[in-house]
Amino acid sequence: VQLQASGGGLVQAGGSLRLSCVASGGTFSMYNMGWFRQAPGKEREFAAAINRSGSTTTYADSVKGRFTISRDNAKNTVYLQMNTLKPEDTAVYYCAATTWERLLYAPSIYSYWGQGTQVTVSS
Repeated sequence: VQLQASGGGLVQAGGSLRLSCVASGGTFSMYNMGWFRQAPGKEREFAAAINRSGSTTTYADSVKGRFTISRDNAKNTVYLQMNTLKPEDTAVYYCAATTWERLLYAPSIYSYWGQGTQVTVSS
């Protein structure tokens, strides 16, 4: 499956962005989906994940209450709504797909990755 992320940009602290990730070449509803981010000089870190049906979501503590992950299986798309953005949210954001049911916070269990979209939050 191929993943194409978009929606990044430059925003002031306190602002909002919505990232989208469109999947093609596979059966989107078979995959649990995750969003990860990587800041310069840091390791890739988990942000949020959602199960196949969209009924269960998981968040990193750093984004809980500010970010919302959702999906539309009819559109083969997963979203990340990011509110109350902070400068420390600045990173390249990646979407990823996995057939694993557990450990959705671990980058190593994801088989497919999008190309990343840059989010920059100014103070």
